[in-house]
Amino acid sequence: MPQYVYVEVADQVEADIRSGRLPVGARLPNEREMGAQYGVAPGTARRAVAELRDRGLVATLPNKGTFVITAPQE
Repeated sequence: MPQYVYVEVADQVEADIRSGRLPVGARLPNEREMGAQYGVAPGTARRAVAELRDRGLVATLPNKGTFVITAPQE
């Protein structure tokens, strides 16, 4: 079954959180920067961030950015 690109991006960011490359409190790039980093459109990056919020890994603070709030449990 094919996987949506935004899920793949979310999985990559989650892997960075798991590995410690993005520790708790780290700020994620904005949608445009994240899109450029992963080679996707900003809208795809937005959906990836929404997926990470749904997973409980990040929180978005208005006018501040999106931050890692917890490391996933193994």
